[in-house]
Amino acid sequence: MQKIFFFLLIFLLLFSCKKKNLALDNAFYKEARKFRNSNITDSAFYYYNLAKSDYLKDHDSTGAAKSLVNMAILQSKKGDFYGSIETSLEANNLLKNERDSIVRSTLASSYNNMAISSSFLQNYDESAKFYIQALKYANPGENKFIYYNNIGDVLILQGKTKLAQKYLNNALLAKDSTNYSRALNNLAKAKFLEDKNYNPLPELYKALEIRSRLKETVEQNSSFATISDYFTDKDQKKSLFFANQLLSTAEKIKSPDDQVQALKRIINLDPENYLKNFKRFNFINDSIQTARSKAKNQFAIIRFDVEKIKAQNAEKEIQLLQRNIGLGTLSILLIGGFFWNKRRKKRLQQEKELEIKNTQLKLSKKVHDVVANGIYQVMTKIENQENFDKEKALDELEFVYEKSRDISYEKTDPENDLKDWKEKISSLIASFKNEKTETYTVGNESNIWTGFSTSTFEDIYQVIRELLVNMKKHSRASRVVFKFERINNLVKIQYTDDGIGIPGDMLYKNGLTNTGTRIDGIHGEIIFDNKSEKGLKVNISFPVS
Repeated sequence: MQKIFFFLLIFLLLFSCKKKNLALDNAFYKEARKFRNSNITDSAFYYYNLAKSDYLKDHDSTGAAKSLVNMAILQSKKGDFYGSIETSLEANNLLKNERDSIVRSTLASSYNNMAISSSFLQNYDESAKFYIQALKYANPGENKFIYYNNIGDVLILQGKTKLAQKYLNNALLAKDSTNYSRALNNLAKAKFLEDKNYNPLPELYKALEIRSRLKETVEQNSSFATISDYFTDKDQKKSLFFANQLLSTAEKIKSPDDQVQALKRIINLDPENYLKNFKRFNFINDSIQTARSKAKNQFAIIRFDVEKIKAQNAEKEIQLLQRNIGLGTLSILLIGGFFWNKRRKKRLQQEKELEIKNTQLKLSKKVHDVVANGIYQVMTKIENQENFDKEKALDELEFVYEKSRDISYEKTDPENDLKDWKEKISSLIASFKNEKTETYTVGNESNIWTGFSTSTFEDIYQVIRELLVNMKKHSRASRVVFKFERINNLVKIQYTDDGIGIPGDMLYKNGLTNTGTRIDGIHGEIIFDNKSEKGLKVNISFPVS
């Protein structure tokens, strides 16, 4: 989250030096800076590469190194982390005179960039070593406090919270409000991770207040993430609130990495919208990975083309440029074709796996609804009969057996087309009536079911039976009421009982999960109201289609 600011630091270091350097006079270098300031990454990378070649031709190793470090930073910003580290190492090999202030500041920027890239790759040991090297070469000034904070941040990721506090206490001496708030936020986090009884909120809120006052949206995101993590095990509503704040600001500044971090938290904190948030997370994460793969190949092609162009003599320059453009286009097409084919295979594989899962889920639901609930309904009838009719019970079990055989052959149920749906619903509800439980049906008229497909009615029938089965198993209710109502093209079903209600964890077990899935499948809505003093209320609504 905070790493985007580290890139800004690197650029400031590279261009804050006052000593005269050929970088100020090189035309390619100036053009690269224009494109970089306009956020046109590929063109900036291209001209920095040209500037590097010119500097090497003029034996200016420092200018070439500065160009390379800028190229490395652009690679890291676009997600080409391994390529970025390789480019920084190439720059370091050119920086020999460590007593020169420009050389030292360039080395500091290069090592800081390598640390950031290593952190993204989760190589935290390497990242910490590179940050310490950056601190070693940093010139005196506010930048040192940024490096202290960076080291503390990566030490927290390593779990070395005590050592992190040492560096963060140094970072806290910063005079710049942005650097101070960043150090304050990280120090509070390190203290809390070291001692779970420590209350970091005063410091965390103070850091957030400073960042809000300065209107630093990205810095605020860091605070939102830290505070959300603190409340995860203490107050999930507050944790979700700050995670949503993080997501909102990430969308405003168009930061896909921050959006992914926010959605990771929201997926765990908001189970009701799990599927929607998970799909969104996957979409954004896939987009990030695709963009990074594209950038990696793009930079490789640019460097390849430029080096080939500069290696040729002036007479063949135009011809070679045309050929390389053709090669570059072909390479892009081949690479694009490769990734397209790879993604196509992956998509087809995913579609196949999804089809299998959907088939398994469909069969699972049928077994649960037809066999399990069917047998339980027969058991309920037997339990409620004063005079046990063995032949009738056997007939009903035979019916359930035949239905279970039909599942394996994917046979449809012709009875659903022939039997009066109103009567079928009334008979189902009445079958759960016994001396301890009274069942009532209100408003179940024929017009309720006009215009419905057989599959939709079957879904509603199974939902009602699932509610009755769960009532019988768990609620100990003495009174159960189903109220049916149709308003234009919307049917509403209200279920109420006077039992003990349903525990929260019960809502996510197989039967009631299938219920929610069925209602979603017909574009309906089901709401469980389990907050009253006694009993349970369930409101179901769905459109006629």
